[in-house]
Amino acid sequence: MATTPSLCLLLLLASMASCSSATWCVCREGMGDAVLQKTLDYACGAGADCNPTHQNGPCFNPNTVHAHCNYAVNSYFQRNHQAPTACDFTGTASIVTSDPSTAGCVYPASATSAPVGGTGGTTTVPNGAGGNPLVTGPNNGVVGGVNNGGLGPSGVNNDMSKGIRTRFALFVSVMVAVIAGVLVFW
Repeated sequence: MATTPSLCLLLLLASMASCSSATWCVCREGMGDAVLQKTLDYACGAGADCNPTHQNGPCFNPNTVHAHCNYAVNSYFQRNHQAPTACDFTGTASIVTSDPSTAGCVYPASATSAPVGGTGGTTTVPNGAGGNPLVTGPNNGVVGGVNNGGLGPSGVNNDMSKGIRTRFALFVSVMVAVIAGVLVFW
């Protein structure tokens, strides 16, 4: 049966391809700055690496709430292994498949490419002008993380630190390969 090995190989390649598509999380268009600022504060306070959005950082410009929010929610999403519930923020963010990176500012596309050296931080508006965020200071573990009025990502348990989704995808790929190998030699 010449078609069995071909079919098995096709299934194997399809299963591997479905596990490798890059996704990012960005703040939705049309949201007010005050709403996006709360989302930005939550993400930075809950473990996102917001250091690149600091003044003189590679992602400081454009210096807008929306641009800084995009980077922060994506960092949070990647650090949570692209769990869909880690990109909701009560409807202010969504998952996209097109790279939102801009000139000089590269958005991580996976947990392994997300920098882990950041300390997070608080977000303030310099001189109260224009509503543009300036992320400053170390994360004290409270900003946006406590009593935030339900702002955080949806879902009951967002702790994906063990990479359950990644392990499951690996398990499925290995099982498909084993089954394909058995069928080829059977």
